[in-house]
Amino acid sequence: MSKIIDEKLINYLEDLSFITLSNKERERICADLENIIAGMELLSTLDPQMIFSEQDLSQNLKTELRKDEVVPSFPRDEILKNAPQTNSKTFIVPKAME
Repeated sequence: MSKIIDEKLINYLEDLSFITLSNKERERICADLENIIAGMELLSTLDPQMIFSEQDLSQNLKTELRKDEVVPSFPRDEILKNAPQTNSKTFIVPKAME
């Protein structure tokens, strides 16, 4: 494999992202990018025929559903007493959108 990640590319990425990297950061990013590319090259060697579709996998799966049960909750008064603003039944929050 030829070295794809070089000083020129790191300089370009640094300029593109408006950041300044230390020498230690440049070395780490260079190594990280090399590892990512090596992983992608490894993926390209896989045989797509060996990959199962979701349909193949889901045919053998059975979803177990839990039984719905009503359980006691916290008292509303206890929860609302911690809120900065409430009406007697709900939290009052600032508008997020107009």
